[in-house]
Amino acid sequence: MNKACLYFYFCKLSIKKSVSKKENIDETPLMRQYNDIKTKYPDALLLFRVGDFYETFGEDAIKASQILGIVLTRRANGKATYIELAGFPYHSLDAYLPKLVRAGQRVAICEQLEDPKMTKKIVKRGVTDIITPGVSYNDKVLEQKKNNFLASIFQENETWGIAFIDVSTGEYFIAQGNWAYCEKLIQSFRPSEIILPKKQKKTLEENLQERFYLYGLDDWMFTFDYTYEKLIQHFQTKSLKGFGIETYKTGIIAAGAILQYLGDIQSNNLNHVTSISRIDEQQTVWLDRFTIRNLEIFDSPNYEAKTLIDVLDQTISPMGARLLKRWLALPLKDVQQIINRQQLVSYFFENKEVSQKIKDSLKVIGDLDRLISKAALGRINPREVIQLKRSLSATQFIKELIDAAENESLKRMGDQLNPCKVLWDEIEKMLEEEAPVAVNKGNCIKKGVNEELDELKNISNNGKDFLIQIQTRESQLTGIPSLKVSFNNVFGYYIEVTNTHKDKVPDTWIRKQTLVNAERYITEELKEYESKILGAEEKIAEIEIKIFNHLVLSINEYIQPIQLNSQLLASLDCLCNFAEIAKQNNYICPEINESKVIDIKEGRHPVIEKQLPIGEEYVSNNVYLDDKKQQILMITGPNMSGKSALLRQTALIVLLAQVGSFVPASAAKIGIVDKIFTRVGASDNISSGESTFMVEMNETASILNNISNRSLILLDEIGRGTSTYDGISIAWAIAEFLHENGEHKPKTLFATHYHELNEMANLFDGVKNFNVSVKEANNKIIFLRKLKEGGSEHSFGIHVARMAGIPKVVTERANEILLKLEKSHNVELTKKAGKAAKQDMQLSFFQLNDPVLEQIREEIEKVDVNNLTPMEALLKLNEIKKWVGA
Repeated sequence: MNKACLYFYFCKLSIKKSVSKKENIDETPLMRQYNDIKTKYPDALLLFRVGDFYETFGEDAIKASQILGIVLTRRANGKATYIELAGFPYHSLDAYLPKLVRAGQRVAICEQLEDPKMTKKIVKRGVTDIITPGVSYNDKVLEQKKNNFLASIFQENETWGIAFIDVSTGEYFIAQGNWAYCEKLIQSFRPSEIILPKKQKKTLEENLQERFYLYGLDDWMFTFDYTYEKLIQHFQTKSLKGFGIETYKTGIIAAGAILQYLGDIQSNNLNHVTSISRIDEQQTVWLDRFTIRNLEIFDSPNYEAKTLIDVLDQTISPMGARLLKRWLALPLKDVQQIINRQQLVSYFFENKEVSQKIKDSLKVIGDLDRLISKAALGRINPREVIQLKRSLSATQFIKELIDAAENESLKRMGDQLNPCKVLWDEIEKMLEEEAPVAVNKGNCIKKGVNEELDELKNISNNGKDFLIQIQTRESQLTGIPSLKVSFNNVFGYYIEVTNTHKDKVPDTWIRKQTLVNAERYITEELKEYESKILGAEEKIAEIEIKIFNHLVLSINEYIQPIQLNSQLLASLDCLCNFAEIAKQNNYICPEINESKVIDIKEGRHPVIEKQLPIGEEYVSNNVYLDDKKQQILMITGPNMSGKSALLRQTALIVLLAQVGSFVPASAAKIGIVDKIFTRVGASDNISSGESTFMVEMNETASILNNISNRSLILLDEIGRGTSTYDGISIAWAIAEFLHENGEHKPKTLFATHYHELNEMANLFDGVKNFNVSVKEANNKIIFLRKLKEGGSEHSFGIHVARMAGIPKVVTERANEILLKLEKSHNVELTKKAGKAAKQDMQLSFFQLNDPVLEQIREEIEKVDVNNLTPMEALLKLNEIKKWVGA
């Protein structure tokens, strides 16, 4: 930099400082205080408490007005300047805060830290809480039946580490793997917020197909030594071996960064985060993001459509509902673990009375996870402590109930339940049963806990009676019948005596005021009483808060046993729920084994069958798959016949079986599946410039690159997003790859409209043709929805178009074109091409004649060549030339 440039730079800097200084002078004291606090939280929307309102200013005000629908105004900000302003009453915080957070805003709440009446200067203010999409304890922000996960991601080379924490429940998970696995977990856990190094933010945005709230942090927070130390300090251990994550380098970095982030944005401790659980890829079924979406397990792209969780979730407790979602997202692969769950479901299925008593008790328990977390954070209120006491009482009842049950697995769960009797007794002894929400409102601590408190309450509650006692006693002692005790704001409590009796006043009384007809006196007793009664409410609140805080500290000693109770009760809730769902919907217990066979008898779709009109029965179907004789089912049939439903129901039955639930079938034998893949339905990703076909190929590529011997694959209409020839070629090649791949033999259901693929059954031993049958009568079709052996030659697309309301003239013309095209369909060539494919030759298919050429052919056939004159021939040739546009 030369001297001229240097001089210009310092002049510019000097002017900038001068302007900045002038702006600060022009600011009002309130705005100066606001700007000082806002500078510390530049990424947060600052709710600034001013009297009875939370105010937002500038850009924050514009955002708040748009999100909340509140009025945007402006106010003076020093000399001749204005700033945008939007606010709402402080008591409306619970209504507005959730809207801000769900809109993806980080919110900093700035409170008045002193009473405005106690200072002549501007009120001291400070940020008391920061709420982000992934960090909140507010019941209005949180959803009872859903976890609110904060995720942390870190990438090193090809390995991704990921951690999830729900600060409202204390649940903490860690995993490590490739990007596909990481993405699957993000789809399963659906975090509300993801933190990551700033330098990796762009990469993650490009990789994630869906929008998530991402927040970049400084890179130094993601170093191994620092994060490892952070974790062992938090858990107070010498290593992480006890958690089974010692070798999870990138996972440890992600998990440690979460703790740092939470420490930065809140002063509360994390005592309720007592453990970290490893998510082991080898223990759970692989469900990629496409499968979770296509099977509509948790969400559906269709408005108001029911999902699997909607049908399956009749849990009683919030923690049970959250656990059920996790079970569905991470089905088991261990046969024994699945059988253990099945045995408990069977017990509850057969013992309705026990199941009902457990469910009735769970209604009393409420959300035990979030109750104990609030206690650990010092955010629990008296009414919630009473709820905790009731929960412990209900836990005791459930323990006694299952201890008496004749089921060893259930008894083992009962042995682990801890009703925390000592804590229950302490709460029972200290807190009023109808304690208020706010401890400073009084009437929280029981009588007999604290003598001073009892005396103050007696004074506060019985003040008038006490004054009457003094008045009666003094009247009798002095012989003054008209004596009365009263109060005024000048000198408090006093005794008033008329002039007639003033000579009877004792010398110990002190005269304070002379009236026309009377004298007013005070006594030491009255002044002492006055001091007590005037300060009673404040003192009562002070003592009750102190006692209550001591009680909360006692609760903190029971965090781990209560969290274990919560986990066990959540499991019981899910198992009882499975039994109830099975009873209501006629589900059976499937046989789970180590074979590579899926044999489902009379299977049904668990969601669709619940949507049928009353009286209409779901048409069930048998499905058999193995890795040898019937590896690929090539399923043809018309649109709307039920092919897609059949594919989905097979996957859902397998998924439910490996979760430990009963399944919608008359019988089922399920050989353990380690991965479920689906390519179902058409969609596009316009924002990323991806067509329907590109999305389809992306999903298919993910399947082909990750198959295993125990995979279950569902393919629906592969290749339909491109031309007919390309589509058939791609579909054939994919099916052939799945069959001929020497390393893996995944079980596959392949639904298609390409009837040409039926030829594969003649060429490949493991491919079998099936079709979803229909009945054709009077040029109409009836969907029988029954799967039967053999291929189908028709799609009945025109029939479906007619049913959808396409004009008759269009469908009739479509029939005409169809007849012409069918005439030109060279079936033999297709078969020959299929045989050639078997011999590794290029696969080719029939040629379709152009409709114009077809018209020319028909015209030529009409011509009598033997009697045609040269001139007529030239005229006919000229006519044909015009048809082809030559």
